[in-house]
Amino acid sequence: MSWLRSSHPTPRGSGAAVALALALSAALPATAAVSADSAAASPRAATVHEAESAVISRGAVESDHAGFTGDGFVNYDNVRGGYVQWTVNVTQAGPTGLTLRFANGTATNRPMDITVNGAMASSGKAFPGTGAWTNWTTTTLNVNLRTGANTIRATATTANGGPNVDRISLETSGGPAGDTPAAVNGQLRVCGTKLCNRHGKPVQLRGMSSHGTQWYSQCLTSGSLDALARDWHADVLRVSTYVQEGGYESDPRRFTDMVHSLIEQATARGLYVIVDWHQLTPGDPHYNLSRARTFFTEIAQRHANKTNLLYEIANEPNGVSWSRIRSYAEQLIPVIRQKDPETPVLVGTRAWSSLGVSDGSSENEVTADPVNATNILYTFHFYASSHREEYLDTLSRAADKLPVFVTEFGTQNSAGEGANDFTMTKRYIDLMAAKKISWVNWNFSDDERSGAVFKPGTCNADGPWTGTAQLKPAGTWIREQIRTPDDFPTS
Repeated sequence: MSWLRSSHPTPRGSGAAVALALALSAALPATAAVSADSAAASPRAATVHEAESAVISRGAVESDHAGFTGDGFVNYDNVRGGYVQWTVNVTQAGPTGLTLRFANGTATNRPMDITVNGAMASSGKAFPGTGAWTNWTTTTLNVNLRTGANTIRATATTANGGPNVDRISLETSGGPAGDTPAAVNGQLRVCGTKLCNRHGKPVQLRGMSSHGTQWYSQCLTSGSLDALARDWHADVLRVSTYVQEGGYESDPRRFTDMVHSLIEQATARGLYVIVDWHQLTPGDPHYNLSRARTFFTEIAQRHANKTNLLYEIANEPNGVSWSRIRSYAEQLIPVIRQKDPETPVLVGTRAWSSLGVSDGSSENEVTADPVNATNILYTFHFYASSHREEYLDTLSRAADKLPVFVTEFGTQNSAGEGANDFTMTKRYIDLMAAKKISWVNWNFSDDERSGAVFKPGTCNADGPWTGTAQLKPAGTWIREQIRTPDDFPTS
């Protein structure tokens, strides 16, 4: 289990340099573009609205930096409150992908508030430096538009003003609407022992977990997330925020902001997001209860209107009884529900989320004394080379009695390393498909272990992300399991 995988990875440079690289990586904007070699889904039509044709306050249309489209771009005055406002017309209301093209030739972030019809869509959205005023990039967010005319405004929030803005584009199929997993299924909810979509039909989500973001945020870039959504055809990204080991407790603001950013980027790509509170050592979740209350209160409050989240409130409890874990869940879940009454909650189980089997118990301790809460699932983790028949049988029995989500598994041993056992893993995969058990593989990084899907050096080189040339054997195999067609019933 991941208690054996928690050691700090090989250092990649001096402490200050690593911290700076991670901070910059976390701030990278989401891009709407798909890499040229991506096996993307059918392209979406987009409507483009140039900045120079919009209403401009405290800014000017200029054309002295190459690379813009149309007749020019808007250069914001260096004051707070300047804005560009577009009026756009749509024929169908609903969620829409809004992509803004910009350049920032400084090293300073120039955040802006993005509002739609006067309502805040993204507060203080980051527009970091792009290296030069001629280096144009894009950032994408999901917004809700109404039928007919809509006003979209980008307002500078600091005295530095905004970045240079070239244009916005709107995906006419609705951003993560159309055929993306989050659009097809909408708000998920537990029904009986299954995870069901907005149509009340059981679904299975399949995807990847990040490694600890304190170590591998450089693996979560615009390009890698594009590839996960459009080349791998994943349904879900698990964002693993370690609490200890240089994680959340060392800088709560930084790591919470990182989660906010990754939620927005995954949402723009139509993915579901598991917000993973990766408590591990110490194994008693009560040790981090106060921190969890603070973290999930902010996450739930900011993202309560989203329909593509799941909250995993305790990664792998260990060394404690089931009653102790249940007590933690029954104290934390009401805190989340005050801000977000709809999002499913994932509850870790005893003995590294093995439903107790790693401590000689079974799923019966959960069925006999379940958490007193609704719309929850229980988590199960396995590593196929180490966890054999007893674990497979436990998962099979548990899924008939409880709503279960496999939020972590590997094809290797319990340390996430060593030889791959694809034969045993396929038995798990087939069982989970037959019983509609959603799953997430560990892990979407270039860690040196065999369980990390990318070859070492891929993330520091920023790819390539699509295809299989950069993947380890486990990555190639898992990618193929994810790419098989989904079955998301709507009627």
